[in-house]
Amino acid sequence: MPFVLLFCKCQKAVSKLEKGKVVVLEERVPKLKKRRRQKVNRRLTIYIVFFFMLILCIVYFQSPLSYVKHIEIKGNQHISSEKIIQLSGLANGTSFWKVKEEKIKQAIEEHPEIKQVEMQKKFPNTIVLYIKERRRVAYIEHKQTFFPLLENGQILMKNAPKTVLSDAPILVDWKRGEDIQDMAGQLAKLPPYILSAISEIHYAPSDEDRYHITVYMNDGFEVSASVKNFAEKMLLYPEIVKKLDPNVKGVIHLEVSNYFKAYDQPKKEDDDDNESSAR
Repeated sequence: MPFVLLFCKCQKAVSKLEKGKVVVLEERVPKLKKRRRQKVNRRLTIYIVFFFMLILCIVYFQSPLSYVKHIEIKGNQHISSEKIIQLSGLANGTSFWKVKEEKIKQAIEEHPEIKQVEMQKKFPNTIVLYIKERRRVAYIEHKQTFFPLLENGQILMKNAPKTVLSDAPILVDWKRGEDIQDMAGQLAKLPPYILSAISEIHYAPSDEDRYHITVYMNDGFEVSASVKNFAEKMLLYPEIVKKLDPNVKGVIHLEVSNYFKAYDQPKKEDDDDNESSAR
């Protein structure tokens, strides 16, 4: 009898467990269906977005939107933007994605006056070229034409201006190429504010110094110097001039020791009259 009671109790417990499992599964099925539906929807959304992105890319690459439309040139001073664009080979209608930076830079840097080029692509169709020109450190006057002398010693023979510019001095009476190269090296060491203050540099060798030069400044002073240490000495020029009377002009000697010698002052008419009356 006890065995029968125990068996009945076990059977009731099992039936309760089975009912509990059925209840739990019935509650979870809608949640599982919902999660599965959400997962399918996410996949479908990803596929749709990818499909439209693919369509947009195909349309972009097949349309004029992928062509270069704007070419901007920055940093150029003496070379025109039109000339730089011509050297680059870029044009409206060139594929934006087929523009090769190294090829463009190499083509532009073949120009003797261009030192460095950097290129930037701006989506969707703009190319920006940053130009660094070689400095013009002087102009060599010949038959009323002024040939630019670059910082590396190269002389530009083509398209030389007929009128001198104020950004660099004029070299006068320079014949030997080696001397011009030495002078270019010295001028390249000078900051722009000193270089632009020089008007003319005359080659004036003496028995004591084959490299002697006479320099005429825009402020009216004259400088006697040597090519060999010209840049080093000229860096002192601003401080020397500050100590001088701007109304008394003369020669600033910068060969070995630095000193100033005023021009001989012309006698005034009053002084001449006084001398005549004294006689």
